[in-house]
Amino acid sequence: MKQIIISNIRREDIPDIVDIKINGWRKAYKGLISDDILNSLNEEQIIKKLEKNYTESGFIVAILNETIVGFCNYIDSNKYTQDMADIDCEILALYVKPELKYNGIGTKLFNYVLNVFKEKNKSKMLLWCLKENEPSKKFYEKMGGKILTTREFKIENENYIEVGYVYDI
Repeated sequence: MKQIIISNIRREDIPDIVDIKINGWRKAYKGLISDDILNSLNEEQIIKKLEKNYTESGFIVAILNETIVGFCNYIDSNKYTQDMADIDCEILALYVKPELKYNGIGTKLFNYVLNVFKEKNKSKMLLWCLKENEPSKKFYEKMGGKILTTREFKIENENYIEVGYVYDI
């Protein structure tokens, strides 16, 4: 495989990112999240939301052969985990094109963000994962994560459980 390049997101990258996210959800969450929810993912709505807030946090893309093949969104605060005072940074999303998983792209994105947090003297990172998503859980554990907690969340009035992985930086 050619070299993977990590770069900050550009506005024109948003449609490619949304495509990766929707296809990633439909493949990874098939049988875990209702088909109605997966089939109702609206590309235009997600693009509009991202165009509005893609600069509010860290957001990088992985590029291979001039094509975006993955992305990672992160924050260097505990904005979403204020009930966990020792958490000072978080990976909000990490996706790789489903057909390119297991080629080191996710690892490269993850390690890039970890280095950003190290440079900012962060100490504990959190990452949430759907409890039933075994392939992703294996990846996050391979990257050194330990399950800290679980929480319930809703998608369109359906309840799901996710696990929170903590990482010492």
